[in-house]
Amino acid sequence: MGKVFHVDHQIANKNVEDSITEWTRVVRYSDINSEDRLFGGTLMSWLDEVAGIVATRHSGNPVTTAAIDNMQFKQGAKLDDIIVIIGKITHVGKTSMEVRVDTYVEDRRNGMRHVMNRAYFTEVCIDDDNTPVLVPYGLNVRTENEKAEWEGAEKRRELRRQRRMEGF
Repeated sequence: MGKVFHVDHQIANKNVEDSITEWTRVVRYSDINSEDRLFGGTLMSWLDEVAGIVATRHSGNPVTTAAIDNMQFKQGAKLDDIIVIIGKITHVGKTSMEVRVDTYVEDRRNGMRHVMNRAYFTEVCIDDDNTPVLVPYGLNVRTENEKAEWEGAEKRRELRRQRRMEGF
């Protein structure tokens, strides 16, 4: 087994696959804009929901979104397209978790998935008073891909810290 990444307060560790969430939607009329494409804001809402589910499944606590990094739209989606959204935990800190959310447009004819979007969400564990609380579970990082995601999360975290210091 690989190295266990966590901070001292966590009571146990979970694996990345314990909270992976896959969500499938079909683009409907209520989801499209005047150009017959999926509203970006609608997609962002779906991604936020999936990220929250992943973080809740990992932590067992309510969560709230604190930041979104790297939201890039690679291609659009149209009416009746099948959208597949996959979220997985990449990093666990003291009160927050990072969740990677990938979005695909799935070809109806052959099942091939084409990348539509990737984003990283920072989700914070909260209590009933919306106060941040400790994430009770660490994260077992067992593969090279999981280690690379963890290290990328550390870099994104540092960049967010630097931007806050610069007033952004």
